[in-house]
Amino acid sequence: MASLLCLSLLAAAAAATSPGRLVPFDLLYADGVRAYLARDWARAAELLQRALHSYAGLRAARRACRAACARQEPLGGGPGRWEAALLGPVLQRARCLQQCLGRRLRPAPSAHRASRAVRRDFERREPYNYLQVAFFQEAYETGVQHYDADEYLQAVARLEESLSEALSALEECRALCEGPRDDEDEEEEMQPGLYEAIAAHYIQVLKCRQQCVLEIATKPGRISATEDFIPSHLDLLQFAYSQVGNQTLAAECAASYLLFYPTDEPMLEKMKQYRTELGGDAAVTARQSIQHYVQRSLMEKKLIYYAVEHLGETFHDPDLWTPDELIPENLREKHREDQEKQKQETLDVEEREKRGALPFEGIAVTMDSQQMNGTQRVVFDRVLTESECKDLLRLTKAAGEAGDGYRARRSPHTPHERFEGLTVLKAVQLAQNGDVEWRDAKLLLQASEKSRRIIESYFTPGKKLHFSFTHLVCRRAVDGKQEGRMDLSHPVHADNCLLDPEGQECWKEPPAYVYRDYSGILYLNDDFQGGGLFFTEMDTVTVTAEVRPKCGRLVAFSSGKENPHGVWAVRRGRRCAIALWYTHSLEHAEQERVKADELMEQRAMEQDQPDGDKHQGTDGSSRSSSEPRAPSRAAKPADQRQKPGLDRKQQPKVLRARDEF
Repeated sequence: MASLLCLSLLAAAAAATSPGRLVPFDLLYADGVRAYLARDWARAAELLQRALHSYAGLRAARRACRAACARQEPLGGGPGRWEAALLGPVLQRARCLQQCLGRRLRPAPSAHRASRAVRRDFERREPYNYLQVAFFQEAYETGVQHYDADEYLQAVARLEESLSEALSALEECRALCEGPRDDEDEEEEMQPGLYEAIAAHYIQVLKCRQQCVLEIATKPGRISATEDFIPSHLDLLQFAYSQVGNQTLAAECAASYLLFYPTDEPMLEKMKQYRTELGGDAAVTARQSIQHYVQRSLMEKKLIYYAVEHLGETFHDPDLWTPDELIPENLREKHREDQEKQKQETLDVEEREKRGALPFEGIAVTMDSQQMNGTQRVVFDRVLTESECKDLLRLTKAAGEAGDGYRARRSPHTPHERFEGLTVLKAVQLAQNGDVEWRDAKLLLQASEKSRRIIESYFTPGKKLHFSFTHLVCRRAVDGKQEGRMDLSHPVHADNCLLDPEGQECWKEPPAYVYRDYSGILYLNDDFQGGGLFFTEMDTVTVTAEVRPKCGRLVAFSSGKENPHGVWAVRRGRRCAIALWYTHSLEHAEQERVKADELMEQRAMEQDQPDGDKHQGTDGSSRSSSEPRAPSRAAKPADQRQKPGLDRKQQPKVLRARDEF
């Protein structure tokens, strides 16, 4: 049953459609906005509510006329020329619609032609759709809650209610797709001919109808739709019916679900079970309404994909269940990419909704995935202060003299730059030897840990991220070797797979670091030329976003094929940053960091000891105050103990070319 609020709105909409009583909604809307700006709240509320009622009434009138004309003037073929058979009924339908709307929208339907800007406002705020969608979304969510609580009788009632309302809303949405063609934003050099215009408008209607499933599955205030909204009802219902002992309806829902996913093995096994329980003679068929829904949708998709292949149309298929064989072969790879992107965007929205506050004050999100034209990308500012950047830059000077860069300090990617770098363990060892300040080495550990906590809280709240590798790196432009330069500081790549631009694939296999899940770069300076990070499509050529380095800026992103990236050439000066990689796999956690943390803890313990004990080892031997004690395994924290298969004494891995930005 519909809520009282829905019923009252429907009654108001019905009253608003009475002859002579429907005032154009854009006029009421404009008056309401003026009253609002004049702070006449009561008048504004009245006018805006009337505008919403008028808008709902206009939509109701159009739906009613289209339904009535469909009954009076059915479109059908017949003998004779196809133009007469097809276009004759089309013209008759057009006449019927004009006459019907003329009667319902007195004195003239043209009075209700609002501007595109106003229509967009109402498309976003129109209450009838919002209330209706909110109603059956609430029924769906309540049904899922009952389902999760094993209250299957209640779950069946609410899920059936939601499914019925959703299918009804789909029909209303589809009917409204038959409005005028929306081409106000298009600039065409030449007006299309008769057949092109008919085809273009028809394809627009078909695409609109296909998108209706997203509209009815999106709750007000949310960006993303509930994934697989119609099939999910059937999946839940088949199990709920089986739990309350109604195997007939359970089998019907299972058969209906298989219309969407005919090769789904768990559901096929369920069907075998239901047939056995019901007996071999029992007829099990999918619901008629679902059969109609699937057949009609597949027919429309086939026509749309024909237009995509041959007429230059574009189409973002809203359904995950569209069979591959229906899609033209040359479009299948693009379809799979769109589906993966859609899934990732859904995950991004879900993550944003459950994401809490960042763990540190003062940090700002300056670019998110949407602003960066991708998925799982973000830029934070003010992660470090100017003073902290200067201290870490002081540490990078030691990297130029004693760092773990490549032989002869050459860049692994280009002869036009010189590479210098420090791992966290190397920095602590340099502090032990007195080559750098302890506080600078400690700041490197703290800055990278702060970045880890920020990225973990933003992308994977509640799921631990471990360091995979940490690297303080600088790239210096080589004087006299920049003229005519055409290469990059770091070629386009992905961090956990081998990028294949020609095959549009990224192979997740060695020598790629397949266990890496997220990547980050914490910049320390911007007093150089070039050196910005950029993201591309899988082709490694089409740039989708760029990030300019500056002190305290942290860019983070998922490490897979969804985020190919590279670094523009450093043409002048020295670019320094902390490169960071993270993994969910404890087995692949950075062992050098564990050792660096232990040495830093020993340093702190030695500073806390009395002066007489600082130079005396436990065996009575003399030792330097800067020399660490041998680590004690018994005193090691539980979370740092060795896992099976890990050799804590192994030598640090040789750095490979993809390991730094």
